[in-house]
Amino acid sequence: MVSHSVWIVGTSRSGKTARLVEQFCSWVQPEKQYTESFYTKKTGRKKGVQIPEFLYLKQTVPGVLVLAANDDNRRELGDIIVTSTLGKYPVRTKTPLGFFQDEVILFWPLLINSLSLKAQFPVRLRPETEQELATKLWRPQLDEEILRVAGVNESRLVRRILDLLQLAAYSGVPCEDIAQILTRGLGKNTTTLEPEFLASLLLDWRNWCLERGLLTYGIITELYSQHLLSDRNYQQHLTKRYQAVLADDVDDYPSVARLLFELLLDRGAVGAFSYNPDGAVRLGLGADPNYLQGLAERCRVEILTGPPPESLGEQAEQMLELLTEPMVLLSLPKTVHSIQTTSRAQLLRQTAEVIANAIQSQQVEPEEVAIIAPGLDAIARYTLVEILVKQNIQVESLNDQRPLVSSPVIRALLTMLALVYPGLGRLIDRDAVAEMLVVLSRKQPPENSPLPTPHSPLNTDIDPVRAGLIADYCFVPHPDRPNLLPVSAFERWDRIGYAATTAYNEILQWLEQQRSQQELRLIPSPISLLDRAIQRFLWNGSNLPYEQLAALRELLETAQHYWEIDTRLRQITPVETTPYTTIIEFIQLLRRGTITANPYPVRPIGGARKAVTLATIFQYRSSRRSHRWHFWLDAGSPLWAKGGAATLFGAPFFLRDRLGEPWTAEDEKLAEEQRLRRILADLLSRVSERVYLCHSDLAVNGQEQLGPLLPLVNACVTVISEANEKLRSPAS
Repeated sequence: MVSHSVWIVGTSRSGKTARLVEQFCSWVQPEKQYTESFYTKKTGRKKGVQIPEFLYLKQTVPGVLVLAANDDNRRELGDIIVTSTLGKYPVRTKTPLGFFQDEVILFWPLLINSLSLKAQFPVRLRPETEQELATKLWRPQLDEEILRVAGVNESRLVRRILDLLQLAAYSGVPCEDIAQILTRGLGKNTTTLEPEFLASLLLDWRNWCLERGLLTYGIITELYSQHLLSDRNYQQHLTKRYQAVLADDVDDYPSVARLLFELLLDRGAVGAFSYNPDGAVRLGLGADPNYLQGLAERCRVEILTGPPPESLGEQAEQMLELLTEPMVLLSLPKTVHSIQTTSRAQLLRQTAEVIANAIQSQQVEPEEVAIIAPGLDAIARYTLVEILVKQNIQVESLNDQRPLVSSPVIRALLTMLALVYPGLGRLIDRDAVAEMLVVLSRKQPPENSPLPTPHSPLNTDIDPVRAGLIADYCFVPHPDRPNLLPVSAFERWDRIGYAATTAYNEILQWLEQQRSQQELRLIPSPISLLDRAIQRFLWNGSNLPYEQLAALRELLETAQHYWEIDTRLRQITPVETTPYTTIIEFIQLLRRGTITANPYPVRPIGGARKAVTLATIFQYRSSRRSHRWHFWLDAGSPLWAKGGAATLFGAPFFLRDRLGEPWTAEDEKLAEEQRLRRILADLLSRVSERVYLCHSDLAVNGQEQLGPLLPLVNACVTVISEANEKLRSPAS
């Protein structure tokens, strides 16, 4: 029997998503598939078109489940579908985990009955709150001996254990079986903790969360795969709602997604799936491309041609041959160049100058350039941004995962909280107060002024020098009631100047007003106070750079979530604490450098920025972007073949085709070779004109770089630009 479902296989930018959208249109717009005679009013099928009978007979638009690999791709896919169908059909695209979460919350009453849970509305934990609560729960059991055996600090160990629950849930393994799989996978490895101990911690955590109605991604996925999918009532509702499923880039989906797809296909639904053999970006983070590939047996397979002709994807095989057979005398195409230096500092300067010269000579536009590295440290990021911005070239860091407290605006608002609420005096010092005065004295730009950028000079009434003087002479530390005195407390207050004095008095008056309202309980929560400060000093009708705006929204979302969870916990188990303990814990959480979830949406609204893209390999491949020019930074680094932060501890043990099997050195070597092959094929499919291999002989730590891409660097003709000649000339 010919399957109505379709399995679309293709490399990056081969047209898989466009083919999926075409399939979607054929499902929801039957008039495109059937011709109707004007005279007879009879319909007839076009030749060669296979349409499921239920879609042919159904008069209304069929229910279609549309899934994408990540949130950015989800938005783009939704936009493409709406555009292609002229907005006639409401489309709700989801990521697999987003769909599981919606279903668990929607059918929570069913789970309450089947699991005998307490009847309360569920609340999802964000990753930073999940880690903090798990740490508090497990701290009595994580003593110094446990941390010594684990070889990591408490924070990293807690994250590693929580990741095990997530990996198990993604692969469809119940929490109770984690110990068995780890025992088989780890064997007699004495450098790790006992699997039974890890599993007992996770069982305690899962049960503790369910008792309080708290959900994490791991718990959500386990509830969905182990309880909802096997429930007959849920199966009936699911199959009534969806008669078709459309899934893009299933090579990045977890194993449980296949269980969902098979259930729908078994109940008569039709499916369209796209699969990239060079993808698997999230392999090591819960994705299981080999297991998802098994769905192809139930579909009609369509193989799209290779990468687009305007890309360098066709040269991937030649470059891979150079890597596997470095002794073969092959030369790279003229489209591949190299920038080689001795030190990494020289490499960063030289790379930035080559980019700046190319943009200023109009060989390429900023938005057509991407700098891609296996890992971006703060020094590299700062150096590249600083040099390019000085040349009036903007830089966009993709999904820059920096701690929220790294933003001066956020630090200033946390200091402001400590000055309004009592009992927080130990959390601030003179330097923090001075920084707060600078940030909160921001001048409002005149009307019709250009939009500020993240690197625009800070225009404030109180400069850092005057702020330091005010903090030295007017700040009174106190553990309970820290205070700011009037500017006249400084004997030479005339040195402060009129503008700074006026701005300081306004801040002082506002703080006094908030203190008095707080004492009268007229401030509902610290979130309200944060919002007031943002409205009064930072927003005030002006335009903020997107990065600052995103940081402020992230702070408010994080605070709102934190107090929501705190309220839930206090309702269930009341704790006798001081009234401001929660504020102290919240400030300490952020100051520990916790990276909070990105605000929604995570991208600016409007056209693409005219900026050079700066990203790690994982970030760039996940974004599915493409550019004319690529600069592969640290081409000699061994990290090109490593999973790094994109591989969770124990991830190989939970792949369905090798569940619980030990991970040997030979397996690791093979995995690195396959990862490098996928990365090269994928990146070359996303560049259309030129690739620069940027290599320094020495790494940041001074060690010689002998990574797997070194044969490619050696096969290149070194590019000597005007900037390079200046660097090498005796005068420089």
